[in-house]
Amino acid sequence: MNTNKTAVIALGGNAISPKGELDTIANQFSNTRKSCVAIMNFIKQGYHLAITHGNGPQVGNALLRVEMASDKAPRLPLGICDADTEGGMGYMIEQSLQNSLIQAKIDRDVVTIITQIIVDSDDPSIQNPSKYIGGWYTKDEIVRLEKKFNWQTKEIPGKGWRRVVPSPFPRKIINHKAIKHLVDLGVIVIAAGGGGIPVYLMENGLYEGFDAVIDKDLASSVLAGDIGAQEFFILTDVDQIAINFGKPNQEYIDTIRLNDLKALLDEGHFPPGNMGPKIRAAINFIENGGTSVTITSLESVQKSLDSGKFTRITP
Repeated sequence: MNTNKTAVIALGGNAISPKGELDTIANQFSNTRKSCVAIMNFIKQGYHLAITHGNGPQVGNALLRVEMASDKAPRLPLGICDADTEGGMGYMIEQSLQNSLIQAKIDRDVVTIITQIIVDSDDPSIQNPSKYIGGWYTKDEIVRLEKKFNWQTKEIPGKGWRRVVPSPFPRKIINHKAIKHLVDLGVIVIAAGGGGIPVYLMENGLYEGFDAVIDKDLASSVLAGDIGAQEFFILTDVDQIAINFGKPNQEYIDTIRLNDLKALLDEGHFPPGNMGPKIRAAINFIENGGTSVTITSLESVQKSLDSGKFTRITP
């Protein structure tokens, strides 16, 4: 019987494309190699792992290329851009981690799986898209692009206009059995990158994709539940979550139980555009049988899994 602990590690967008840094492939590879220091700490403790990652900057760049080449090359839908970035970023993480394993003389395989995730065809977000993607535009620019590409857009007052797409709730990882089988064998699996590729079931039982973006942390929580992971780690750009964030009475949280966390969420401590999706992902995982969720920074985990600052959520 496999006695190794299984965990899903959700790498935040800052792991590969930190804010304020030129988003070249060379820089992405450099940052990916740095993130492997944290992952190796899990490997050295014997964890069986699935790794997920964000893709916000990368899919934004992919869409920009589609937009700029629209008169010269066939347009690629968002679902294909999701798949393209999932594959490309998976390759970077896979190779960087393989090299780290070679240097540490650890014999573990690493594989990337392009992951389709089932969503509801009538998810409320489809009628009210709110996920911002791509670049910023002026009013005149966005009117032209709306007409050319049939976009839905929204204005962020004082900043400009952006495209918006649905962000449906993830229901099930289509190939979760294969992922679980590999993880149980000790293979390190990179999956559900960028939230995976959203698909829905048609009436005839076949799959169909559509233009949407699934939240990466919610997708990671579903993956963790589907493969029977005991632990879920969300690595972001802060060491701990806090209540009254940014106020004089700000207070960091070390450990918290599920019901107390849900009460704080209901009180509005974790806004949708910031920590809210991570908190909802944590709640989803624990409610579906998970043992613990740890929210902390990549830098904290790079130092140690046993010390440092983090927030741990338990049933």
